[in-house]
Amino acid sequence: MAEAVKPVEPGSEEDILTRIENKSGKIEGLIKEFKPFEALKIALEDSPPQDERCKSANWTVVHKALMAIKDVEGMVLSLDPKYYDILMKGLSTGDPATCDRCLKIHEKLTEKAGFGCIIRSLADTVNTV
Repeated sequence: MAEAVKPVEPGSEEDILTRIENKSGKIEGLIKEFKPFEALKIALEDSPPQDERCKSANWTVVHKALMAIKDVEGMVLSLDPKYYDILMKGLSTGDPATCDRCLKIHEKLTEKAGFGCIIRSLADTVNTV
């Protein structure tokens, strides 16, 4: 089984939101440099604690990186297996405007990671997106 992505170190909610904001800036820069795969990898690192505001802010960053990727199959093939479950977990929180895109990613991720990825993402109480 792939190793779990380590959660963000404890800190105040504002500290965590600042780190997410900084991560967002890095991701925007990578997207502008046409490096969406690298942006996604950074977006998936350091999942925040269970606080809803932090999870929502982090998912916005991950979602931004996902939507910049045109080659979904290439993205899934290049993604480190340790991120499969956390990405799958995040896809369940997609918004209606990008639902088709998230379903395409879900399909390709399931083909690569298997159905166990879905079960693990549902049972995971540590990693969040």
